[in-house]
Amino acid sequence: MSTQQPPATGVVMTLVSHAQFKTQLTHGPSSAGLQTEAPRDNGGTGGSFSPTDLVGAALMSCAVTTMHLFASREGISLGEIRARVEKRMTPPPRRIGELVLDIQMPAGLSAEHRARLEQVGRECPVARSLHPEVKLPLTFSYPD
Repeated sequence: MSTQQPPATGVVMTLVSHAQFKTQLTHGPSSAGLQTEAPRDNGGTGGSFSPTDLVGAALMSCAVTTMHLFASREGISLGEIRARVEKRMTPPPRRIGELVLDIQMPAGLSAEHRARLEQVGRECPVARSLHPEVKLPLTFSYPD
């Protein structure tokens, strides 16, 4: 019986666990690294992202990246976007109950561009991948 793994069909990432509920993650294509640990309220020190923190960070990053990709393809000058996400856990059994996301958009976008960018942000791949029971309140704010 062969123990050979099938060829990778997507992005391969690896993990090594360490003491005190910590992990070291490595992104296969780039060798970029990232550490996680259990959250403070679940035995960790709070010294790094927890695995569930990364879900919130992924949502925020995906929404903004997707909007930038769309703007680039459509020739929209987008500029700097800032965002903030708050992860809210449910009582036991623990799971992410809500990811409250606020995206601060740049000035100077037309009403049409705002509407389309907001739609693209709300429908990013991470948002579409989350379980429907995870609440995703998302607000966009503009300085003008």
